[in-house]
Amino acid sequence: MAEARSRGSTHNSRWIKATPEALYRAFTDPVALATWMAPGDMTGEVHSFDHRVGGGYRMSLYYPLTDTSARGKTSEREDSYTSRFVELEPPRRIVEAITFASADPAFTGEMIMEITLEAENGGTMVTMTFKDIPVGIRPEDNEVGTESSLAKLAQYVE
Repeated sequence: MAEARSRGSTHNSRWIKATPEALYRAFTDPVALATWMAPGDMTGEVHSFDHRVGGGYRMSLYYPLTDTSARGKTSEREDSYTSRFVELEPPRRIVEAITFASADPAFTGEMIMEITLEAENGGTMVTMTFKDIPVGIRPEDNEVGTESSLAKLAQYVE
């Protein structure tokens, strides 16, 4: 049976003044992820972390109390997910399979996040591509959130 809406995809890039090695560490260190991954005014918490192919992490992103339009996937103010490392190619590429903890079928299924880090002009072009975005997430919202996270990542490593 076909879904009412197809699963989406997005592609965001940002040049960051840091080495691919520093950026790879920011994507594979639980303290770093908790600091920069949550978009906007959200906060993050990494609950578990296993840095190896087949391993992964469990993370929650929390909406601020001041956000009156918050609509979490897991609870009213929380988006919780599990990420499994599919590929780790230091310091150039990371592929993760992400599954949201949600009772809502609009957020089920596995979403793929591919990160590429290419040295360029004294910095690194960071590209994040999402495939198979659950139908409950609008691709344009995913793009805005990813742009915000990339801005926080730049601030974190620069």
